[in-house]
Amino acid sequence: MTLAKFDPLFKEFARMNRMLGGEMWEPEGTVAAADWKPAVDILEGENEIVIKVELPGVERKDIAITVDNNLLTLKGERRLEKDVKKENYHRMEHTYGTFTRSFVLPGYVDFNAVAAEHKDGLLKIVVPKKATAKGRSIEVSAA
Repeated sequence: MTLAKFDPLFKEFARMNRMLGGEMWEPEGTVAAADWKPAVDILEGENEIVIKVELPGVERKDIAITVDNNLLTLKGERRLEKDVKKENYHRMEHTYGTFTRSFVLPGYVDFNAVAAEHKDGLLKIVVPKKATAKGRSIEVSAA
């Protein structure tokens, strides 16, 4: 099975074709490999910011997370199985290839304490807030 680089024009045509209810057949013996963007949820709690990334089929060793100047960057790759035989597939809709996602984080987070966990196809990145970022009450005294 050959691996063909995905053509953006073909991708747009395929998207429009699916919207119109048509069936799309790739050329014989090719699999689409393209940059893709995994779905992301970002939640902010009282003590932390949590980034959840859907990465089904991506192994932990294929994920890289960096933080530089308030920019958290997530890179990785979903690889096609090496022992795939084209006669076994009737349809292949998953996208394979590299991905990159970047997020600007607020200055009140602790970049030195970022933690990440990959389990069951879900990557969870926890970015704790600095203690100074938490609000506090100020008592007004009499003069």
